[in-house]
Amino acid sequence: MPHRHSHEAPWLRQLRQGARDASRAWDLLVSLNDDVGPRFTGTPGEAAGVAWALAAAGRAGLANVRTEPAECTRWERGSARAEILEPTCQSIVVAALGGSVPTPAGGLEAELVVVPSLDALQELGRAGVEGRIVYIHHLMPRLRDGTGYNHGGYLRAHATSHAARLGAVGCLVRSIATSATRAPHVGMLFYESDAPQIPAAAVCVPDGDLLARLAASGRRVRLRLELGCRSLPSGTGHNVLAEVPGTDLAHEIVLFGAHLDTWDLGRGALDDGAGCVLALETARLVAELPVRPRRTVRIALFANEELGSGGGHAYAAAHKDEAGQHFVALEADQGDGKPWALRMPEGQAQSAAARHLHTALGPLGIALDPGGARGGVDIQPLRGLGVPFFDLRQDATRYFDFHHSANDVLENVSREDLDHALAGFAVAVAVLAHMPESLRG
Repeated sequence: MPHRHSHEAPWLRQLRQGARDASRAWDLLVSLNDDVGPRFTGTPGEAAGVAWALAAAGRAGLANVRTEPAECTRWERGSARAEILEPTCQSIVVAALGGSVPTPAGGLEAELVVVPSLDALQELGRAGVEGRIVYIHHLMPRLRDGTGYNHGGYLRAHATSHAARLGAVGCLVRSIATSATRAPHVGMLFYESDAPQIPAAAVCVPDGDLLARLAASGRRVRLRLELGCRSLPSGTGHNVLAEVPGTDLAHEIVLFGAHLDTWDLGRGALDDGAGCVLALETARLVAELPVRPRRTVRIALFANEELGSGGGHAYAAAHKDEAGQHFVALEADQGDGKPWALRMPEGQAQSAAARHLHTALGPLGIALDPGGARGGVDIQPLRGLGVPFFDLRQDATRYFDFHHSANDVLENVSREDLDHALAGFAVAVAVLAHMPESLRG
């Protein structure tokens, strides 16, 4: 671990100390989990979450606390039932993927075909798929950097259209998860314009493994699937914004984002309640420093990340004229994970700004990753506007045990890890708001 430099600014030590000894992150998260709960787009919980965030930002002493409208995709889950009819009779636990169409009234019954990948699905061709339910049996690896989610998330989003092109009547995906509980892990699917829309669901890990074993035994597997989900007309949600005004560079913005909405199965304590409280607490700690930041620190708690990123797109559209004033954007969307590496804008790993940040974050055990920053889902629309991104990579070893499932609750959050993450984000944001170097190439 790098040694702390004796000449570092005293406020850096105050931030680290404050994140450890004066953090309100846990209490904020308890309130969000208990008093609001799930914040699914278009539900009363979403509106309650916005009211909670406005009040929390006000209590933190932040300035310019406000909402901005965002057009949001809306969808209703309804009921979900599935059962194996052959070669055994057993119920299996499923949940509709976000955006799925329903099954026909009364459900559908069909033979199951199991494949490990989209390539294997294509090799079967129409003759092996038509009239069947396709099950994608992909096992997500447990990795600290969470990159196992990249391929798994792609399969969840796109496998349904691949199966539909070959004549499938339904699609199931093994939960993109690293735990073996009987709780499905859901997520959004995307229907492609050249494929029929067929119903799709996530299967909990143990039941997905059961389906794979039955198919591997060479026996015919037949299922019954019933999904009562439906799309709803789009509606208006709200991003919540708040600021710590800067001094001589107040026109420049350090944007720190998280998303306020959640899936409906759990309470969103990790995804992304943790990110929301990290943003609120980071801003509060920066605001309470004896030295005000040179740049304005703006936090944005985005709407509708889970069902189409309406909040992120709305922010980019509303702020396109000030895109050039965004010094940098970063996002927290991996729960309570301890930060372990920082990533700079592409090509800046050897820059003075990188050295400055690494020196400040090194005492927290945070290394410099030479790869370019990728940013989170909500800030992606800013990439096309030329806004530089900064990443603080969080430990995702446990995150996908709970992500997008009914187990995303307060009891699966580590208070110690949350405060450790707060220290990393608070130091990073404060240094970015004070530093003399530029992050634009």
